[in-house]
Amino acid sequence: MPESLGVYISVPFCKAKCTFCNFASGVFGDGRMQRYVERLCGEIRGARAATERMGARLPECVDTVYFGGGTPSLLTAEMVKEVFAALRGEFEIAGEAETTLECAPGQLEEETLGEYLRWGVNRVSFGVQSFVDAESAAVGRLHTRAMCEEEIVRVRGAGVEDISLDLIGGLPHQTRESWRFSVERAIETGVPHVSVYMLEVDEESRLGKEMLAQGSRYGAAAVPAEDEAAEMYQLACGWLDGAGVRQYEISNFAREGRRSRHNLKYWRREPYVGFGLDAHSMLEGARGAVRFANTDDLDGYLGGGEFRVLGAREAVAPELVDEAAAFEESLFLGLRLNEGVRLGDLRGRFGDAMLDEVMGSLREVEEAGLLERDSEFVRLTAAGRMASNEVFSRLLVGRAAYI
Repeated sequence: MPESLGVYISVPFCKAKCTFCNFASGVFGDGRMQRYVERLCGEIRGARAATERMGARLPECVDTVYFGGGTPSLLTAEMVKEVFAALRGEFEIAGEAETTLECAPGQLEEETLGEYLRWGVNRVSFGVQSFVDAESAAVGRLHTRAMCEEEIVRVRGAGVEDISLDLIGGLPHQTRESWRFSVERAIETGVPHVSVYMLEVDEESRLGKEMLAQGSRYGAAAVPAEDEAAEMYQLACGWLDGAGVRQYEISNFAREGRRSRHNLKYWRREPYVGFGLDAHSMLEGARGAVRFANTDDLDGYLGGGEFRVLGAREAVAPELVDEAAAFEESLFLGLRLNEGVRLGDLRGRFGDAMLDEVMGSLREVEEAGLLERDSEFVRLTAAGRMASNEVFSRLLVGRAAYI
């Protein structure tokens, strides 16, 4: 069976910037969007030659495509057609490929939706964040609860059943009761997939700067305390599980058979390539995995000059992932999944020395109640998923000799 590839398409355009966000995205005019699409398509067409120069192998068969951002639903139908034409000119997209489109509710024109569907989009992920209008408005979201519900009905009517909703816990003015309302409303829609994120405020975002200044603008004074946000996460895990939407990764929950195939590639360290602003990639090469990323500066990405890496004029230099780093990635990324990591697989892939080196740290984390082991697997406990960063940092200390 030929090696398969995941493709990520970055579309960094928004109608409005959320107050907590400092991603490489923003509000730009149609002219810049068109220039971006042209550059993006050129990057796709030059990808095979670029990866060969890096000593990386770019598979031809694609079984997942993910349009993220930003708000890729803002592309016009003609832009969508251009991007897919470039993709299909360079890759063989499998007939059963999972093709996901991220949307902001109320920001998907009927013509654009139709064009995405014609090219094979079969999964839609809505950035709902909250079903409480006041909470959405507080962080700069433009939609209402009614718009979210109408959009779910609309895409279902267009034939898309594979729908995911993003929710954020810890938003300004959010309470346990309002959080329960949002989670229960997501369950009541019957969607097969829900992602739950806890609010992470970038210090350079508008909300982050206001929080550092201890001001009240953008709802900074109304952001729940960390322990309140942690409780919200725990409650959401229980409510979703009770409704049959099972947790399979720290932030992701799905009904039976409806996990995100694309995102699983990241956690399982399977090959993926990213195109566009701030897009990241991991491909296999003759000496191991190669990781690289495009610039996060839009002007730099759009600028002329010879392609570097996959298309940006300025980009992060390719990095060869050595055996020690590959071991760490396999452990940390695998532990994000509820099923955990099979110790025999680690030992078979990396040998006894690396695994034995980290066993002491694994036992310490297990004794702290953050990790559990059986004869085959090691996995985070519910408490461990709550404190995953602490767990990973402890294991990293145990690997210091290999860094």
